[in-house]
Amino acid sequence: MKPGYRDLWRSAAFGLALAAALPAGATPTPVLVRVISQDAKFIGDHTGGAAVVLRDAESQAVLAEGRTRGGTGDTGLIMQATGRSPRRATPDTAGFSAVLEIDRPTLVRLEVQGPLDRPGSAVRITAERWIMPGEPVTAGDGWVVELPGLAVTPTVSLTGGMLAVSAQVEPLCGCPIAPGGLWPAADYRVSASLWAGNRRLAEVPLAFTTAPGGFSGQVPLPPGPPATLMIFARNLVTGASGLGRIAVPAAAAGARSAP
Repeated sequence: MKPGYRDLWRSAAFGLALAAALPAGATPTPVLVRVISQDAKFIGDHTGGAAVVLRDAESQAVLAEGRTRGGTGDTGLIMQATGRSPRRATPDTAGFSAVLEIDRPTLVRLEVQGPLDRPGSAVRITAERWIMPGEPVTAGDGWVVELPGLAVTPTVSLTGGMLAVSAQVEPLCGCPIAPGGLWPAADYRVSASLWAGNRRLAEVPLAFTTAPGGFSGQVPLPPGPPATLMIFARNLVTGASGLGRIAVPAAAAGARSAP
């Protein structure tokens, strides 16, 4: 081999070796996250969305964070979906989009908490999946996770030694509970109980009174120390449940609402 060609080959080999030794650059990788309420629709602007954190499961480094934004989705498309991995989202359905900068196959942990506008009923879930650099996680409806439970927003007032209790009950997406609707009021059982520490002082069922999702009743207020009023709601068909709480002082007066 002529000297000039020999030098060229040496330079090329050195360049290849150097490139192999250098760390690869991070590759932009799109991810779309959607959060659906158990037995209902997607969680978006109507109930404040769900907080989303995407992190490297090994290093715990945060790769992206935000909240789901948009509408709850097409009711018919969601509630009539059948088969394996059916498409339930439309372009305006609530979601969170991010571009992850990763340079290797990464086990990504998804942390979701919500709904953010129902803080007393918010729940948290986590999920994990492997993501390859440059391979989008946007197929189908994206990375969809289900948030279990019901939102319960109670209000209480004191009238003649009785606590007048009302509660707004709804799936976490804010879908309406009503007689004969997609979320029939007859499928839900709601109760109010008064607790002092671990001791239950009283418990009564709450009746459905107003659509959407209004339940009410009265609880006797026994004399004694401050107590906590617990409103527990459960769907008898799906098992979805939720709890709302209000502190009741010993000398309760006026109306109080859960935060």
